[in-house]
Amino acid sequence: MNVTAVSLSNSLHIIQDPISFSGFNNDFYIFNGISSIPFYKTPTRLETTVISICLNGYTRVSINMQEYFINPGTMIVAVPDQIIQSLEISDMYHSISIAISRNYTDDIFSKVEVMLPIFFYTREHPCIAIKGEELNGIMEYYNMLWKKIKGESGSKDVIQTLLVALLYEIYAIYYHRIPREKEARNRKEMLYDQFMRSLSENYKKERSVNFYADELFLTPKHLSSAVKDISGKTAGEWIDNFVLFEAKSLLKSSQKSIQEIADELNFANQSFFGKYFKRYTGISPKAYRRK
Repeated sequence: MNVTAVSLSNSLHIIQDPISFSGFNNDFYIFNGISSIPFYKTPTRLETTVISICLNGYTRVSINMQEYFINPGTMIVAVPDQIIQSLEISDMYHSISIAISRNYTDDIFSKVEVMLPIFFYTREHPCIAIKGEELNGIMEYYNMLWKKIKGESGSKDVIQTLLVALLYEIYAIYYHRIPREKEARNRKEMLYDQFMRSLSENYKKERSVNFYADELFLTPKHLSSAVKDISGKTAGEWIDNFVLFEAKSLLKSSQKSIQEIADELNFANQSFFGKYFKRYTGISPKAYRRK
């Protein structure tokens, strides 16, 4: 791939520090550089909210099975339960990033009344290009957070207040990109969100569309139709995606036996799991692990 990547590092005021990351109570981490950030070489379900901006070089990532090319000025906003995988990264890649735990995310989102439409939009558009005042605004909050964390003056309330302000800044950026939508679509978005939340909690034990439809007091047809209108995939396809991503992740990144993985994903036995996996991937779990 021939790629021309323009560096933004020299044109932005970035706090320089030999230590490339710092954290707060395991709820919040801030990174200055790729060397301290996981590469997610295998499909990984996020347990955090990640906000990242590429400043130099390029990378390719997969988020919920959709591939994205990330170059300077691209911002990633990924939320818990999305599946992320690193596909390629250039030698000169450099980014600044923030990671927020699931509990901290829920706490902060509850303070940002306008975040619901942004939450939906980022699921479908996790990567957007920003520049000029948009980029400078994000960098100002990043630098303030870095100073507070490194100066050990960042109490929980201070960090939360800055993160809430940062989310409003991101909201302002996304607001101009969100198409004005009708009330009917908003209703479907709410159903989609409820389905995805239930799926993230139950996919290891429930693979039936009927189960999720019953949870939401809908018919399976109504649920699948609403989910497909919003995401482009049916409820059944999302269920299979979650199960397969988890299976692939366990096969590649754990020492669990195939029987143990089959048990964890609530298959009747290893044979049923093997047939299910091969039907969607074309190869057996054992062959996939050897790849």
